[in-house]
Amino acid sequence: MVAIFLSILIPIFSFSNEGFIEKTIPYGQNKFEGYYIRPLNKLALPGILMVHNWMGITDETKAQAKRYAELGYAVFAADIYGKGIRPKNTKEAAELATKYKTDRKLFRKNLKLALTTLEKTNGISKNRIAVLGYCFGGTGAIELARTGSSAKAFISFHGGLDSPEPKLGKNIKGKVVAHHGAIDPFVKADDLKAFEAEMKTNKIDYKIIPYEGAVHSFTEKAAGDDISKGAAYNEKADLQSFQYTKDLLSELF
Repeated sequence: MVAIFLSILIPIFSFSNEGFIEKTIPYGQNKFEGYYIRPLNKLALPGILMVHNWMGITDETKAQAKRYAELGYAVFAADIYGKGIRPKNTKEAAELATKYKTDRKLFRKNLKLALTTLEKTNGISKNRIAVLGYCFGGTGAIELARTGSSAKAFISFHGGLDSPEPKLGKNIKGKVVAHHGAIDPFVKADDLKAFEAEMKTNKIDYKIIPYEGAVHSFTEKAAGDDISKGAAYNEKADLQSFQYTKDLLSELF
C-alpha cells in the first residue's frame, strides 16, 4: 500500500510514528531537496507549497509544515537555495536572501520549479493548491503569484511587501493575503503603498491583515520576544494568522 504514495521522483522516505508520511524529495535534476509531509492513508489531498524563511529549510519550516499536515493537507517545503546550501548563521542567510530578492527572475524560476514538483507528486489534487511563505518566503509566495500560477491562494506571513515590477500584477489569478506586523520596521511605508497600488490597479482579490504590536517574524518562536530588535514572536498574531489561514483554506478547498 505504501507504493501508492511514492513520488515519481523517487524520494528518500522517513516514516514518522504519528500518522504522517515524511520524506525528502530531490528535484530539479537533483539540484534541490525539498521536505514533504502528509497524513497517512489519504489520497488526492489539497496541496500546500511552503516557502521557507531566510534560514532555508530548518526545524522551524518542518514544524510549520506539520501544523498544516495535521489539518489534512499535503505540504511541500520548497528548497529555494539549492541542495546542500544551508546558511550557518544570519549573516549567510542575509546574503542568500539578498541574492534572490535582487534577482526576482531567478527567485520566480526556483519557485515555479518547486510548485511543478508538488503538482507532479502522487496523491495531490492539482486543482487545489495554495502557497504559504514566511519572511523571505512570504516575499516568495507573492512573487509566485506574479508568474500567473494557477494556485488558489498566495499567503504571506510577515513577508516583504513591495512592488519591484508593478506590471506583473496583471498575471495574478489567485487570492493574495498578507499577514503583516503593524509595526514591522522592515516593511517600508513606500513599499507597502506601492504593493497596495499594484493590487488595486490590477483588481486583485487581496487582503492585508495588520497585527497590532507585532513586528517581523511574529510566527517564529526562535525570534524571541524583544520587539526592539524588529523581529520577535507574538503569540496572539501567530494564532490569529494561523486561524485565519485555516479558515480560508477550508473555504477554498
